[in-house]
Amino acid sequence: MLPELLKKKSFFFHLYKIDKQIAEQYRAMPCPFCGDRLYFANYFRKPRGEPDGFPKEYFKRFSLCCDNQDCRRLVIPPSCRFMGRKIYWFPVIISVVSDIQGSILETGKFDPSGYLDISRNTLKKWLNFFKNIFPLSAQWQSIRGQVSANVKNNELPASLLNHFLNAKSSIKDGLSACLKFLSKGFEIGVKIRAGEVHAEDDHGLLQLNNL
Repeated sequence: MLPELLKKKSFFFHLYKIDKQIAEQYRAMPCPFCGDRLYFANYFRKPRGEPDGFPKEYFKRFSLCCDNQDCRRLVIPPSCRFMGRKIYWFPVIISVVSDIQGSILETGKFDPSGYLDISRNTLKKWLNFFKNIFPLSAQWQSIRGQVSANVKNNELPASLLNHFLNAKSSIKDGLSACLKFLSKGFEIGVKIRAGEVHAEDDHGLLQLNNL
């Protein structure tokens, strides 16, 4: 099941490889701001919720920088591991919120007792975001038409995750496909020069930084 999958370093390595492939695709494109070539300018993140003995390489956030000295803008490709500047891994957030939503549907109440490492306040913010903010966002609207109408806006991300779990032959492939799909709504283009202090600007998803 999902909790067991999140304990496997091999799953995070799988997501790392997907992110690297996406980053390579973006590197092959011209700079979206000036048209010059892009090169890697990666950096490391420190999210929470990974298995013990996690290799440092998996914490790498792929980032690109324009080679034009008059531009030097940063472009941060979509990721299956990172959700903006959240302090928890993307798969952890999606899995935990989906699990809680399923529990609420069954029992009618919110019980955070099974998630002792994540504060009640953080869990409530995640639930509020996916219930009241994300379904109405431009990010979701831009990709909503690419999945079945059976995916319910008022049950995100659980309904979307179940859609991919049912479409794939394994839980690993289902969760990976869900993360890759959602990452398309969180594409990031940072309109500042390389070397400057910056936050990841998620094209209107700056409210994510407060979750």
